[in-house]
Amino acid sequence: MEELYKFSKIHQYDDRTDFKDAWKIWTEDNNDIIEYETRRLTNLGYEGDILVKMFKSAKYYFRNKSTQKKEPAKRTTYINVNKELIEAMDNHIETQNYNKDYQPKKAFLDFCKEHAELLKETMTSIYHQGIHDSDEIENKIKKTYKNRYFIFIKNRQLKING
Repeated sequence: MEELYKFSKIHQYDDRTDFKDAWKIWTEDNNDIIEYETRRLTNLGYEGDILVKMFKSAKYYFRNKSTQKKEPAKRTTYINVNKELIEAMDNHIETQNYNKDYQPKKAFLDFCKEHAELLKETMTSIYHQGIHDSDEIENKIKKTYKNRYFIFIKNRQLKING
Protein backbone atom coordinates (compact mmCIF):
# COMPACT_ATOMS: atom_id res chain seq x y z
CA MET A 1 0.00 0.00 0.00
CA GLU A 2 2.84 2.36 0.84
CA GLU A 3 4.54 1.77 -2.52
CA LEU A 4 1.21 2.17 -4.31
CA TYR A 5 0.66 5.45 -2.49
CA LYS A 6 4.13 6.71 -3.48
CA PHE A 7 3.48 5.78 -7.11
CA SER A 8 0.16 7.62 -7.05
CA LYS A 9 1.67 10.78 -5.63
CA ILE A 10 4.56 10.77 -8.13
CA HIS A 11 2.12 10.42 -11.04
CA GLN A 12 -0.68 12.48 -9.49
CA TYR A 13 -0.76 15.06 -12.28
CA ASP A 14 -0.08 12.73 -15.22
CA ASP A 15 -2.70 12.54 -17.93
CA ARG A 16 -4.54 9.27 -18.51
CA THR A 17 -2.13 7.71 -21.04
CA ASP A 18 1.01 8.71 -19.16
CA PHE A 19 -0.45 7.30 -15.96
CA LYS A 20 -1.21 3.98 -17.67
CA ASP A 21 2.30 3.81 -19.20
CA ALA A 22 3.88 4.54 -15.82
CA TRP A 23 1.60 1.90 -14.25
CA LYS A 24 2.86 -0.77 -16.68
CA ILE A 25 6.46 0.05 -15.84
CA TRP A 26 5.71 0.16 -12.10
CA THR A 27 3.99 -3.27 -12.19
CA GLU A 28 6.98 -4.80 -13.98
CA ASP A 29 9.45 -3.28 -11.49
CA ASN A 30 7.38 -4.25 -8.46
CA ASN A 31 6.26 -7.73 -9.45
CA ASP A 32 7.32 -9.24 -6.10
CA ILE A 33 5.18 -6.73 -4.15
CA ILE A 34 2.22 -7.41 -6.43
CA GLU A 35 2.57 -11.19 -6.02
CA TYR A 36 2.71 -10.80 -2.23
CA GLU A 37 -0.39 -8.58 -2.24
CA THR A 38 -2.18 -11.02 -4.56
CA ARG A 39 -1.51 -13.92 -2.17
CA ARG A 40 -2.56 -11.83 0.83
CA LEU A 41 -5.87 -10.70 -0.70
CA THR A 42 -6.61 -14.19 -2.06
CA ASN A 43 -6.08 -15.64 1.43
CA LEU A 44 -8.49 -13.03 2.78
CA GLY A 45 -11.12 -14.24 0.29
CA TYR A 46 -10.94 -11.56 -2.40
CA GLU A 47 -12.05 -13.07 -5.72
CA GLY A 48 -11.69 -10.16 -8.18
CA ASP A 49 -8.75 -9.11 -10.34
CA ILE A 50 -6.24 -7.79 -7.81
CA LEU A 51 -4.19 -5.87 -10.37
CA VAL A 52 -7.31 -4.00 -11.46
CA LYS A 53 -8.12 -3.33 -7.81
CA MET A 54 -4.64 -1.93 -7.22
CA PHE A 55 -4.80 0.21 -10.38
CA LYS A 56 -8.14 1.70 -9.38
CA SER A 57 -6.86 2.39 -5.87
CA ALA A 58 -3.82 4.15 -7.28
CA LYS A 59 -5.71 6.15 -9.88
CA TYR A 60 -8.88 7.11 -8.02
CA TYR A 61 -8.11 6.91 -4.31
CA PHE A 62 -4.44 7.46 -3.48
CA ARG A 63 -3.91 9.94 -6.29
CA ASN A 64 -6.58 12.30 -4.93
CA LYS A 65 -5.98 11.67 -1.25
CA SER A 66 -4.81 14.74 0.62
CA THR A 67 -1.53 14.58 2.49
CA GLN A 68 -2.70 17.12 5.07
CA LYS A 69 -4.22 15.93 8.32
CA LYS A 70 -7.73 17.22 8.91
CA GLU A 71 -8.42 18.85 12.21
CA PRO A 72 -11.37 17.23 13.95
CA ALA A 73 -14.49 19.37 13.95
CA LYS A 74 -15.22 21.08 17.22
CA ARG A 75 -18.38 19.89 18.87
CA THR A 76 -20.89 22.53 19.75
CA THR A 77 -22.07 22.62 23.31
CA TYR A 78 -25.45 21.06 23.81
CA ILE A 79 -28.13 23.54 24.84
CA ASN A 80 -30.98 22.20 26.92
CA VAL A 81 -34.54 23.40 26.67
CA ASN A 82 -36.69 23.09 29.75
CA LYS A 83 -39.01 20.15 30.31
CA GLU A 84 -42.06 22.41 30.41
CA LEU A 85 -41.44 23.44 26.81
CA ILE A 86 -41.02 19.83 25.66
CA GLU A 87 -44.19 18.76 27.46
CA ALA A 88 -46.10 21.70 25.96
CA MET A 89 -44.79 20.79 22.50
CA ASP A 90 -45.75 17.14 22.93
CA ASN A 91 -49.27 18.06 24.08
CA HIS A 92 -49.69 20.55 21.24
CA ILE A 93 -48.50 18.04 18.63
CA GLU A 94 -50.76 15.34 20.02
CA THR A 95 -53.87 17.54 19.97
CA GLN A 96 -53.13 19.18 16.61
CA ASN A 97 -52.04 16.04 14.80
CA TYR A 98 -55.58 14.76 14.45
CA ASN A 99 -56.53 17.90 12.53
CA LYS A 100 -56.62 16.87 8.86
CA ASP A 101 -54.95 20.18 7.81
CA TYR A 102 -52.05 19.60 10.21
CA GLN A 103 -48.64 20.66 8.95
CA PRO A 104 -45.63 20.96 11.29
CA LYS A 105 -44.70 24.40 9.98
CA LYS A 106 -48.18 25.86 10.58
CA ALA A 107 -48.53 24.00 13.85
CA PHE A 108 -45.25 25.47 15.10
CA LEU A 109 -46.50 29.00 14.41
CA ASP A 110 -49.72 28.16 16.23
CA PHE A 111 -47.70 26.75 19.12
CA CYS A 112 -45.68 29.99 19.32
CA LYS A 113 -48.87 32.06 19.55
CA GLU A 114 -50.38 29.83 22.25
CA HIS A 115 -47.22 29.58 24.36
CA ALA A 116 -45.61 33.02 24.00
CA GLU A 117 -44.80 33.37 27.70
CA LEU A 118 -43.18 29.92 27.90
CA LEU A 119 -41.14 30.69 24.79
CA LYS A 120 -39.85 33.94 26.33
CA GLU A 121 -38.70 32.02 29.40
CA THR A 122 -37.02 29.41 27.23
CA MET A 123 -35.29 32.03 25.09
CA THR A 124 -33.96 33.69 28.22
CA SER A 125 -32.73 30.34 29.51
CA ILE A 126 -30.97 29.57 26.22
CA TYR A 127 -29.43 33.06 26.23
CA HIS A 128 -28.00 32.39 29.70
CA GLN A 129 -26.56 29.08 28.45
CA GLY A 130 -24.35 30.99 26.02
CA ILE A 131 -26.26 31.44 22.76
CA HIS A 132 -26.73 35.14 22.16
CA ASP A 133 -27.81 35.12 18.51
CA SER A 134 -31.61 35.40 18.29
CA ASP A 135 -31.75 33.49 14.98
CA GLU A 136 -29.80 30.63 16.53
CA ILE A 137 -32.16 30.55 19.51
CA GLU A 138 -35.19 30.54 17.19
CA ASN A 139 -33.67 27.72 15.12
CA LYS A 140 -33.02 25.71 18.29
CA ILE A 141 -36.68 25.98 19.31
CA LYS A 142 -37.92 25.18 15.78
CA LYS A 143 -35.63 22.17 15.59
CA THR A 144 -36.84 20.96 18.98
CA TYR A 145 -40.46 21.21 17.80
CA LYS A 146 -39.68 19.33 14.57
CA ASN A 147 -37.82 16.62 16.48
CA ARG A 148 -40.71 16.22 18.91
CA TYR A 149 -43.10 15.97 15.94
CA PHE A 150 -41.06 13.23 14.25
CA ILE A 151 -40.70 11.35 17.53
CA PHE A 152 -44.48 11.50 17.92
CA ILE A 153 -45.04 10.20 14.35
CA LYS A 154 -42.49 7.42 14.81
CA ASN A 155 -44.04 6.29 18.08
CA ARG A 156 -47.54 6.38 16.58
CA GLN A 157 -46.39 4.21 13.66
CA LEU A 158 -44.75 1.76 16.06
CA LYS A 159 -48.03 1.43 17.98
CA ILE A 160 -49.98 0.87 14.76
CA ASN A 161 -47.54 -1.69 13.36
CA GLY A 162 -47.24 -3.70 16.45
